[in-house]
Amino acid sequence: MALVQITKVSLAFGDRDILQEVSLSLAAGSRSSLAGANGSGKSTLMKVIAGHISGDSGDRAVQKGSRISYLPQSGIVYRDRTLREEVETAYTGIIALLHRMEAIGRLLEGATQDDRSTSLLLAEYQQIQDQVDHSGYYQREQAVAMVLSGLGFFPADLERSTGEFSEGWQMRIALAKVLLERPDILLLDEPTNYLDIEARSWLESWLRSFAGGYLLVSHDRYFLDSTVTEVYELCLGKLTRYGGNYTAYEQVREQALESLMKRYEAQQEEIAKAEDLIRRFRYKASKAAMVQERIKRLEKMERIVIPESLKKIRITFPPPPHAGRLALTLKGVGKRYGTRQVLSGLDLLLESGERLVVVGRNGAGKTTLLRILSGKDPNFEGTLQYGAGIQPGYFSQDAAETMDGPETVLEFLETEAPTALIPKVRDMLGAFLFRGEEVYKPLSVLSGGEKSRLALLRMLLKPMNLLILDEPTNHLDLYSKDILLDTLEAYTGTIIFVSHDRSFMEALSTKTLELSPRGVRLFYGNYGYYLDRLEREAGEERDASPQVPQSLQAITPRCSEGLSTALSRAAERREADKQRQTLVRRLERQEGDILKSLEDLEGEKSRLEGALGSAEVYRDGTKTRLVKAQLAEVKDLIDGKTKEWEIKAEELERART
Repeated sequence: MALVQITKVSLAFGDRDILQEVSLSLAAGSRSSLAGANGSGKSTLMKVIAGHISGDSGDRAVQKGSRISYLPQSGIVYRDRTLREEVETAYTGIIALLHRMEAIGRLLEGATQDDRSTSLLLAEYQQIQDQVDHSGYYQREQAVAMVLSGLGFFPADLERSTGEFSEGWQMRIALAKVLLERPDILLLDEPTNYLDIEARSWLESWLRSFAGGYLLVSHDRYFLDSTVTEVYELCLGKLTRYGGNYTAYEQVREQALESLMKRYEAQQEEIAKAEDLIRRFRYKASKAAMVQERIKRLEKMERIVIPESLKKIRITFPPPPHAGRLALTLKGVGKRYGTRQVLSGLDLLLESGERLVVVGRNGAGKTTLLRILSGKDPNFEGTLQYGAGIQPGYFSQDAAETMDGPETVLEFLETEAPTALIPKVRDMLGAFLFRGEEVYKPLSVLSGGEKSRLALLRMLLKPMNLLILDEPTNHLDLYSKDILLDTLEAYTGTIIFVSHDRSFMEALSTKTLELSPRGVRLFYGNYGYYLDRLEREAGEERDASPQVPQSLQAITPRCSEGLSTALSRAAERREADKQRQTLVRRLERQEGDILKSLEDLEGEKSRLEGALGSAEVYRDGTKTRLVKAQLAEVKDLIDGKTKEWEIKAEELERART
């Protein structure tokens, strides 16, 4: 069985311990996630497991013949090949095996049947043949087409030079190659960073059908919940394993953190009292023994450390200015780039306080629409009218491009912040991943992701009542996303946003605007409601069998038939997976309702049991009988709800598997 294992691996950079006696094993069937704050060492651990770097101590063992593929989170650039040629390099190892088979064939031509070396060559030939047969090499054209289509590439892209693709699409090419390698163990560091929601859904489906094992780092909670069954947390150099998906890990971790915080606060109180006593009596000879005893106790005390990333940060931004009932009105809005019509005939009325998520495939016009709404693009058809008192603010990834110069992050934000918020600037920067000495970094040395986070924070500091946000969660970890989500949920103004983070979209949105080749549709519900509607519509269609577009069949004459079959099967799998996800979401909601009812009933039971023990009740026979009757009724309801929950939990378990 394929296996990679590290045992008691330690690694330090300078005086900082990144890994401290870390142990982990991955095998076929592993469905694992690696969690931890930004800068905790997750990428470093990934590289150690992949064998790209070595620890200062400890062991790494790989089962003979096991193949490990690793995707870093950024930095890969391809040139000088077409897309087709580049992704087919995923089969380089198989081609080398084929060359070896040819060499063995030539050696066997002059060999005698009884020669022992001949037997060894025949055995090696057969072993290589089996490996090639199981590699998918002979079906590579169909596999390449399926993977590239799933990751959002179009047929016309196959013959494009890889040098023409942007950074995000370069990483999609790298991901495609890793998937096509079909390794035994797959290590993916932030694979969802550059994927839209359709490509993320496809990758979820692919991972669920993957026979090998994998370890993922991702900041997409829904993606992790759909793909992992165990979570490893890296914190202060130590690795801890938690069973279950990411949400289960967070629940357990939250309880552990509450306990840790209580112990931390108690220890801090003890330390403060001891230090106060030492200050008061340090120079009194009669108290010298006691003071020394306290000093020694403090020196020996094992201090509880709460990482900055785990400390609860509550931040508030300026309240939005008062506005009228209507936030904005669009009539007949359209946009054309040359001969290409991106938007056409868009009518929209949005009331103040609503949260609209704009969805659609890449190229559907989401960013174009947000630029029009923000006033950044005045050249469009139709009319846009803001409501009375509306003051819009716009965030996009381009907002970071103007940030440069010698001033530090802290100086920059203190200049931008209203006077009342200046004392809170450090906390705000911490929430957006600028912690410790990072607040003193000059703007000129910040990465694109750091500038993007700072640009988002700068915008939120200004009093506005219409926020227009294009991918606000990019470059944020889950902790920072939660802080941003809490902030935006408490915000009383209007929000229009685009995101590829499903959990964020479902939690924040109240309406959904779909842009598609069929036109524009407005759904009066959040993103989860929108997905349910799409599923119902798909189920109502008479002809549910997926059709392969002619354009995809014509990628190349050599593989049109195989490509059609592969894409048809992929579409069938995606449709089945969507239906399963809809069922799971519905059952999860039903299970949540049952558990909430159970929680309420248990509270009522506790209240009645407490009442039975009160003097007012037990001294009054009539009241005692009444409370006992109510208690018996509640217990019956609890039994019934418990059985109902058990049935629903079984249904949910079957739907998930």
